[in-house]
Amino acid sequence: MTSSSSHREPSAIDKIAEDFFTKSLELTPEWGVSLGLPGFESGYGDYSPAGTTGQIRLLRDTLSALANATAVDAVDEVTLDAMTERLSLELEILFSGRTELNNIASPPQEIRSIFDLMPQDSAEDFGFIAQRLENLPAAIDGYVASLRDSASNSLVAAKRQIRIVTTQCTDYAKDDGFFDQLAASGTSIVPDLEQRLKAGAIGAKLAYRRLAEYLENELLAQAPEQDAVGREYYSLMSRRFLGATVDLEETYAWGVAELDAIIAEQQRVAQQIKPGSTIEEAKRVLNEDPARKLNGTEALREWMQGKADQAIADLAGEHFDIPAPMDRIECMIAPTEDGGVYYTGPSEDFSRPGRMWWSVPPGEDQFTTWAELTTVYHEGVPGHHLQIGTAQMQAATLNSWRRLMCWVSGQGEGWALYSERLMHQLGYLDDPGDYMGMLDAQRLRAARVVFDIGVHLELPVPAQWGKGTWNAENGYEFLEKNLDLSRGQLDFEYNRYLGWPGQAPSYKIGQRLWEQIRDEYAASEGESFSLKDFHTSALQLGSVGLDTLKRALLK
Repeated sequence: MTSSSSHREPSAIDKIAEDFFTKSLELTPEWGVSLGLPGFESGYGDYSPAGTTGQIRLLRDTLSALANATAVDAVDEVTLDAMTERLSLELEILFSGRTELNNIASPPQEIRSIFDLMPQDSAEDFGFIAQRLENLPAAIDGYVASLRDSASNSLVAAKRQIRIVTTQCTDYAKDDGFFDQLAASGTSIVPDLEQRLKAGAIGAKLAYRRLAEYLENELLAQAPEQDAVGREYYSLMSRRFLGATVDLEETYAWGVAELDAIIAEQQRVAQQIKPGSTIEEAKRVLNEDPARKLNGTEALREWMQGKADQAIADLAGEHFDIPAPMDRIECMIAPTEDGGVYYTGPSEDFSRPGRMWWSVPPGEDQFTTWAELTTVYHEGVPGHHLQIGTAQMQAATLNSWRRLMCWVSGQGEGWALYSERLMHQLGYLDDPGDYMGMLDAQRLRAARVVFDIGVHLELPVPAQWGKGTWNAENGYEFLEKNLDLSRGQLDFEYNRYLGWPGQAPSYKIGQRLWEQIRDEYAASEGESFSLKDFHTSALQLGSVGLDTLKRALLK
């Protein structure tokens, strides 16, 4: 999966894509930081209604240019297909008038978390951090203006999400918390910046306190109690995260059947772990096995790193091409305690490696390897690290938007979940305990297809899981039965599904669509089909919507 050896002359469509990429970075410089590009070290985008207007203008202008462009080769055809789908949908979402607010992926978290990606080694690094701290209050104030604008049209997140984000903002703003610690670490390296860093930290804390006060004292009263977002908005979000249009009722029914099948397989594997046991009893056996326990976050990090490195060494060459510098991944314990595991891609030149982050909830310091090995493959190799690194290495073929900016959850997360099952097929999860862990991960993803679509569309509860119509309360009971997580992790996931509709199901639905595309591709290739070649062709397209992926591979 190396970069194309022959340089492809950029086309008129590539120029449109590059212009859009450049102007998008100007509007949202945080993307530049996430990509490790110079020149974006201290700025924030405009989170106010004026910023939204600027985004709409750029989307309209770009779509107009694309409508008048002609593809000159297969690469252009995919770019034209992908950009038209993505940009048209984003325009539709912006016109819906909602300002996003949830417990995981909205401006309150993103304005703070960008600091996690900023280097913290030199005087220059902390000079940029001081500037970003100084710019943070304007970003928060712009976001509040957008929330007020949405509220004026009765478009407000549910009370549950507002209460959670209020707590998060209060935590970010506490004395001796994140911002004060950031300033202190900078002062220890660059004493001359002490006053600026301290003042910046104070300004950032005050900004987050203002946001918390606004949420609690003004927006909360305007928010609905109901968590369900309804069919119209849910359909829009489903398309955002899949890059495909699916029949939601059919997908819901498939999710119910898939969950039943996974539970049946878990029951079979439980007999291998302890004959005569239930799934729960088999898991207790695994949890009590000293050889499968890790104590403390540093032990967790070291174990993650070792397994990630081993996967790269084993898979390189035989199953995938993993050339340098893509053959390096860094495992980290996240500085936050929100819960969840995530991946951040390398900088464009790979000087900052791809990183796997584990955000450990407060009080949790014991981990079981049987439950977590499949996650390492999901986030690392052959999951996100291989997927994102491969796309970034296609500089000779793909424009910057294709390589660096376009990200579709269903394609990306679907691939990562597909990778978990692939690792089982390759023999890396043959141990019954590790296989039980993979099945548990698959069960979680299937359960949230049922929960997410069921609760937000208020569909009937399947007979095997209860009666009546799905809601937040019976949905929580359902998740308790199907998600083997600590209470802190379960609460985080539950609130995430309620506040970020359509995102969580995109993993399992994306996996389903990946497998359907692979099977159709194999049928079309006949005896010449090569799984490795299929993976290479698919990943070198970059992250595109799943409908675009299908059209590109099956034409």
